[in-house]
Amino acid sequence: MHPVEALIWPLGRTLRSVRPDAARSLAEAPEFRAARTIELTSPAYRDGEVIPARFCGPLIGKDLSPALAWSALPEGTVDLLLVFEDLDAPRSAPALHTIVAFAPRPSGIPEGALRTDDPTLRFLPTLFGRAKYAGPRPLPGHGTHRYRFHLYALDTPVDMAAVGSPDRLPAAVAGHVLASGTLAGTRTC
Repeated sequence: MHPVEALIWPLGRTLRSVRPDAARSLAEAPEFRAARTIELTSPAYRDGEVIPARFCGPLIGKDLSPALAWSALPEGTVDLLLVFEDLDAPRSAPALHTIVAFAPRPSGIPEGALRTDDPTLRFLPTLFGRAKYAGPRPLPGHGTHRYRFHLYALDTPVDMAAVGSPDRLPAAVAGHVLASGTLAGTRTC
């Protein structure tokens, strides 16, 4: 255990019972509901398994985004929206790690693809104002955290600059979600 983690561990242990209401997940907003499903997978881990360390944040991994693969997108897909969240962060709502929009790619993205220097990616600031991929990083001592990637196929592009913040995202996608998929994983620190 890193010395910083050892210092924080008692706080995580104290907050172990503090968990958000999963119903407050951005993905639970009615504006994100879709009739069609996209199968979302990763060659790095299976749905519900432990997310490998290299995809995790500071003091655990390299903060690389995992490779993601998806099934055929519905006809009329103009934009993809990817949301990555922590369902167990000690706060009132799940913590949003990453929100990014991009033009459709036929079957997925490679490992490490979610980079801020890629001009085809449009990030929305999330946790602590970060507009980037932020890998899993549970509070040391807090126990196992559940994480989810959500992929949405949209029939219109999302202007992240106009959206500005995660709380305005549901209104921006209302009536435009053609299909969605989810990939879950866990991490303990």
